[in-house]
Amino acid sequence: MTTRKTDTELVKGVMNGEESCFVELVEKYGSKVFNLAMRITRNQEDAEDVLQEVFITVFKKLESFQHKAQFSSWLYRVAMNSSFMKIRSRNRRRTVSIEDVEPTIKHNWVGTRTEMYDVDFMSSRHELRAAIEAAVEKLPEDYRAIFILRDIDGLSNEAVGKVLQLSVPAVKSRLHRSRLMMRQELKEHYDACCNGSTDGELDPIHVV
Repeated sequence: MTTRKTDTELVKGVMNGEESCFVELVEKYGSKVFNLAMRITRNQEDAEDVLQEVFITVFKKLESFQHKAQFSSWLYRVAMNSSFMKIRSRNRRRTVSIEDVEPTIKHNWVGTRTEMYDVDFMSSRHELRAAIEAAVEKLPEDYRAIFILRDIDGLSNEAVGKVLQLSVPAVKSRLHRSRLMMRQELKEHYDACCNGSTDGELDPIHVV
């Protein structure tokens, strides 16, 4: 039985000009890069472009990879950067899947006091989708990256830190801030749709 090469062996092979090692890296990580790009861009054509761009970058700039970090974390970061560059270059709004984030929003950002809003504001899933999209779009890019990796993609704080080269406390701090911004945007939308009928603050968010 053929033993598969480790990432370190594959990286060395690519740097030594072994085409088979590059092909193996693409086979190993191609679907992961594409799926991440889809989660960020929400556009198949853009995700395909990102996939191609990422592995061109890997082929051309692998020497910039620092072996102090895992190759997968470095590749994830390249894919994140390429995906955000795609959004900026085409000036498109990112569409967030309501199925991905609705439970987290209700639990973490909206809290438990939703009953008074459900009839007036949550009667349409379209309204919720639009509110989520607008709130995510307003997040500064650094915070948006944390939000996507942690609350949509489901990575741990430690994994997010490796991808973005941040300490775990820094990840937690930015995650907390991004959730506060999301909650505030959604609360303002609630209040607007309810004609300012609410007189209390939403419950505090839960920070992991």
